Amino acid sequence: MTDSRLPTYFISHGGGPWPYMTGEFRRNFDVLDKSLLDMRAELGGTPKAVLVVSGHWEEEGLAISSGAKPGMIYDYNGFPEYLYHITYNAPGSPELAKRVRQLLRASGIEAALDPTRGYDHGTFSVMKPLYPDEDIPVVQLSLDTGYDPALHIKVGRALAPLREEGIVIIGSGLSYHNLSAMRGTGGYEPSRRFDAWLQETLIHSPSEKRTERLTEWERAPAARAAHPREDHLLPLMVVVGAAEDEPGAVTYHQKDFAGGLTASSFRFGRPPSATRSDGDAK
Repeated sequence: MTDSRLPTYFISHGGGPWPYMTGEFRRNFDVLDKSLLDMRAELGGTPKAVLVVSGHWEEEGLAISSGAKPGMIYDYNGFPEYLYHITYNAPGSPELAKRVRQLLRASGIEAALDPTRGYDHGTFSVMKPLYPDEDIPVVQLSLDTGYDPALHIKVGRALAPLREEGIVIIGSGLSYHNLSAMRGTGGYEPSRRFDAWLQETLIHSPSEKRTERLTEWERAPAARAAHPREDHLLPLMVVVGAAEDEPGAVTYHQKDFAGGLTASSFRFGRPPSATRSDGDAK
C-alpha cells in the first residue's frame, strides 16, 4: 500500500535571480541547482500545483496570491539590467488560492486573497530550475509580520490536506540569512553552528521535540547571528507543520555557499518514488 501524500520542502533559494544568469556567479549555485533537479526526479509525475511560502512576502496577517496570470516582482538590487526583464510565466490558480483560504479559515486563521501579487524571487528562483516549462500552476502564501513561529507551524498543520490533493508545499528561504555578514567572513562560524542545530532538530529529533525546538528557535546556537530577521526561516515552520510527524532529510548541503557559508535544504515526508518502491516490494 502506498502513501498518496506528497512531501514538503524547505529550500535555501540562493541569491537573487541566479537561474537566469551565466558565468561565475551562476556556477556558485551548481550544487543547489542539482538538488532541485533531484527534487523534480523524486517527485516523479507532475504535481497538480505548487504552493510556495516565500520569505520575500510579508503582510500584517496572511495573504494568498489569487491571480490567474501573476506578473513579476524584481526584489533585488545591483544586478545587470536584463535581470529586471526576466519572466516566469507559470499560471496562478484562483481555485487553489480559495482552497488554501478555506483550509486556513477552518483552523481559525484568516487570510486575504491578493489577485495582484506577482512572483518574487523567493518563488521564481526555485521554480525556474524545478519546472522550467512554466506549466505547473503556482500560488504564493505570505508570512505574517508578527513572526510568531507557533502561528506559522499552525498554518502548516491547516494546509496538510493539500498534500493528498497533489499539491507540493515549498517553503522558500535560506537556512542562514545575515546579509551584512555574507559580505565578509563573519558568517562562516555562525552559519555552521546554526546549521548543526537545524540538522539535529529536523533530522534527529522526535517530532514533538522538533516542533518545540523550532518554536523556541531563538535559543539555538548563533540564532540571531544567523537570522537577524527571521523572514527567511519562517517558511520552514510552515512546511514542518504540514508534515509534523514525518521524518526529515537533507536534500541540499553546502559548506562553501557564497564563498564559505553553510546552507541546507530539507524534505519532510517520504518522496513518491520511495513509497512506490515500498508498494512494489510488497
